[in-house]
Amino acid sequence: MSHDQPGRAGFVLGVPREAFRPSPIFLALVALFVTSGVLAWNGFGNVRLDVFLFVVSGWLVSLCLHEYAHAIVAFRAGDTNVAHRGYLTLNPLKYSHPVLSIVLPVVVVLLGGIGLPGGAVWVDRHRIPGRLKHSLVSLAGPATNVVFALALVVPFAVGVDVGARLEFWAGVALLAFLQLTASVLNLMPVPGLDGGNIIQPWLSPKWRRGYDIMAPFGFLLLFGLLWNPTVNSWFFGGVFAVGDLIGLPQALYAEGLRLIRFWS
Repeated sequence: MSHDQPGRAGFVLGVPREAFRPSPIFLALVALFVTSGVLAWNGFGNVRLDVFLFVVSGWLVSLCLHEYAHAIVAFRAGDTNVAHRGYLTLNPLKYSHPVLSIVLPVVVVLLGGIGLPGGAVWVDRHRIPGRLKHSLVSLAGPATNVVFALALVVPFAVGVDVGARLEFWAGVALLAFLQLTASVLNLMPVPGLDGGNIIQPWLSPKWRRGYDIMAPFGFLLLFGLLWNPTVNSWFFGGVFAVGDLIGLPQALYAEGLRLIRFWS
């Protein structure tokens, strides 16, 4: 029997089980997230640096899980090559655009406090049958941001006392806000972004050709939209409204943003 046959011990759909093991880089990010969270909770050392590490590492963990969600749904839908590309190890260095996936989103978090959508895992759409599966692959990433946002606001929704651990809870609130902005941005129907990719399979051939032409410029289009004062006001107004609706305190995540800029 061939070593790469599906069903053989140590293989899943012909892919070695090692392809599914979390990478040391991801595990290190999780360890940093937990450790910095404990430090921020206890106010140990430079608490602003603790919150900075807590928020940045937590954001990076969420980016890895966002991309993983795309990859695992694509794998189950038929594109087993995502496993061979290393996407299922949650290693951020395996992404096809590590600068767009990791570096740029972190810079935007620090400068603008926005959860910018990351770059991409490369999915072979020709191996995935059916429009619905294509849409689900694209939806999987933003869905993780929505789940994170809802999970992170639970303490505030149940009325946790933030006074004694203000810095820690400010970091949690900022992480929730980043997940919220990422959810909204990712679901905007912009060509090349997840929201656009969700609807792309359902477009007519004529519109799909136009979409494919615009897709490589999706990030530029997004920046252009947010640069427009009217669109910017509309976007943040919507985000703030949703945040208020789910119980996310504006003053608290604003404090979190102030704290992570520990150099100022």
